[in-house]
Amino acid sequence: MPMNQAMLGEYDQEMANTRKTLERIPEDKFDWAPHPKSMKLGDLAQHLAEMTGWVAETLNRDALDIAPGGEYVQNPRLKSRQALLALFEDNVAYGRELLSQAGDDQVMMKPWSLLSNGKPLFTLPKAGVLRSFVMNHMIHHRAQLGVYLRLNNVPVPALYGPSADENKF
Repeated sequence: MPMNQAMLGEYDQEMANTRKTLERIPEDKFDWAPHPKSMKLGDLAQHLAEMTGWVAETLNRDALDIAPGGEYVQNPRLKSRQALLALFEDNVAYGRELLSQAGDDQVMMKPWSLLSNGKPLFTLPKAGVLRSFVMNHMIHHRAQLGVYLRLNNVPVPALYGPSADENKF
């Protein structure tokens, strides 16, 4: 089985779980953070919505510079759950389309590099980037967002099994 086909089921499951989490973002708490060193809730949610676009960045390019010229790229801040979900849905659909077409030798095993101001931070095969830098990274931040929801008394969705708020079994 080609790598992209093996990943599609996981991709669909993780995107559905991320969608469930983003749907619960309280719009009146976008500026809330649990600690001064923590990201604000809205920024963390936006980061998750933007991360789904990294599938296209990985499959369409051979490198991404996150600080070209020494300045980190900053996207305009989204101000509503609807805007977050629209960005997320567009990125997920396009990423899935690209992943479904990505062949092993032509795409998935090609090296990809993350750069900062032109300097490589890491280089991995695109398949490894999709698994670690995109999906595992997304799962990490989604878990953070789950804690943010809990601390704001927002029901946490059941993702891999029941949560304290949902018993789906």
